[in-house]
Amino acid sequence: MTGWPQEAQRLRADVPNVSRHQDRLRLAIDGGTAIELQDCPYGDAGYQYLYERYDDPGRFYVVRTPGLDDFAWTLVMKRTGRLFTVHGAPVWASDKTRFLTVACSLQPARGTLSVFTPSGDGLATEAEIELPCDAESCSARWDLQSWISIACTPRDEPSKKGREFVLMRGVDGAWNKYGR
Repeated sequence: MTGWPQEAQRLRADVPNVSRHQDRLRLAIDGGTAIELQDCPYGDAGYQYLYERYDDPGRFYVVRTPGLDDFAWTLVMKRTGRLFTVHGAPVWASDKTRFLTVACSLQPARGTLSVFTPSGDGLATEAEIELPCDAESCSARWDLQSWISIACTPRDEPSKKGREFVLMRGVDGAWNKYGR
């Protein structure tokens, strides 16, 4: 597997909570148990699990999950072992109460910015905002814990200016879009 040498370095940093034995990634869960994620690299639906890091604010493991025609991140809750799939790496707000992910790809077609909040044993989806990823490549950053800036660049003509807008969280908890 192509990602294993880099993964081996990350595994060493988190011993004894994380280990790999051939095609099985073992993650320690609270209470002295563990969960094993088994790679399945065969066929069109094949995938593998590559350990990335432990995320302190979210109390979850971040595991890259590349497949033949897709790419995702699996978040494994340390308290329960529950798995959540997101389509972008978690990026935390400065106050560490919520994170965003950006899924912007042509194949498979995705164009969403999502905001998640750790909630009990899982994750609550606070917002999902459509992005113009069919024609532009988009990125996002937190400016404040209730303000996200999004910049999109045309895929065919990266020298041209694309769309820029902000999301602001209102007092009612709703995320509102401002800009073009």
